[in-house]
Amino acid sequence: MQHAERTVASMLHVDMDSFFVSVELLERPELRGRPVAAAHDTSRSVVSSASYEARRFGVRSAMPVAQAKRLCPQLVLLPPSFDKYRTASRAVMRIFEEFTPLVEPLSIDEAFLDVAGSIRLFGPPAEIARQLRVRVRERTGLPASVGLAGTKFVAKLASQRAKPDGILEIPPERTLDFLHPLPVRAMWGVGQATARALESRAIRTVADLAAEPLPALERIIGKASARKLHDLSHGRDARAVETRRVEKSIGHEETFPRDVVDPAVLQRELLRLATRTGERLRAAGLEARTVSIKVRWESFETVTRSRTLAEPTNATRRISATARELFAALPGSRPVRLIGVRAEQLIPEGSEPASLWSDDEGWRAVDTAVDEVRGRFGAGGVTSASLLTGRGDVVDPRSLEPPV
Repeated sequence: MQHAERTVASMLHVDMDSFFVSVELLERPELRGRPVAAAHDTSRSVVSSASYEARRFGVRSAMPVAQAKRLCPQLVLLPPSFDKYRTASRAVMRIFEEFTPLVEPLSIDEAFLDVAGSIRLFGPPAEIARQLRVRVRERTGLPASVGLAGTKFVAKLASQRAKPDGILEIPPERTLDFLHPLPVRAMWGVGQATARALESRAIRTVADLAAEPLPALERIIGKASARKLHDLSHGRDARAVETRRVEKSIGHEETFPRDVVDPAVLQRELLRLATRTGERLRAAGLEARTVSIKVRWESFETVTRSRTLAEPTNATRRISATARELFAALPGSRPVRLIGVRAEQLIPEGSEPASLWSDDEGWRAVDTAVDEVRGRFGAGGVTSASLLTGRGDVVDPRSLEPPV
């Protein structure tokens, strides 16, 4: 939706600082000031979050734990607890909603807020940001950084430069002064390949990008990317805060502590992942037109395979069967490091008429009954018999968890 340009920096991006670690330190205050990371202490784990003390040694999110320990031998590792993080996230998001109903969560630890309609009640945007940070700190004990600007893009950039535990306001009239000296790699949507393509043409700053004629930019990075980045480099970003989060896909993946060859273990894990995916689809009232799998071999080579279904589904059995067939069709039998299942091309449940004879109909009734039991007695209330076998030590990276 298009909106008139803002005359005040009423678009806020709030980013919780080292969120997972900050939540853990609420229970371990004696570790404050030391290099700490939220991660399982296994050779196959990755860092979920790192304190700023750890970051000074080069430790970063998604880094293998083994590498993090080499960079920082005194690093303290705290096992992640995603239930705690989700609880803390909900508390923080509720505080945001006390200042404005226009809150768009981006992930478990960040959100956009449109406070244009809150100025009369709470004061200028900078004062709202100050009050918000104070309220979050008082009620949760957690630090937050806030960027204020006239657009989403600039607000997000500002929050990154406000870290840790700060506020940075970019008045709309100063947008280009702030943007143009930044490296082109700071742009939202500029990945490694795009950055290399731009820098090979001496486009190294946002100012360089803004000065490049659009037709020339299209030849370098393609029409769609060129138009988007060209607009952003000129401070143009008409996106509004979207309070309804639309899922594009739902899925789960697992990283094994040791490479797995046993087909029975892999088939069982596919069933487990399909079960979790089906549960989330049904809880969200969604169906998937496409099921895909992701497999990472011992060599770190990663492949994905997908299949569009004859009719959309959220039935666990259909998702599981499709995932298993896709996996069985992969050539050879190689040790597997990671495996995942994802439901894609999501639509509202029941938005397409079911076939007269649907193979999924009976299984939907089973899923409904299982969901009801789990809703009353928890996730362990009922499960497939084949999932009762122990899993061993399976690592859940941060990316596997739903945002909230």
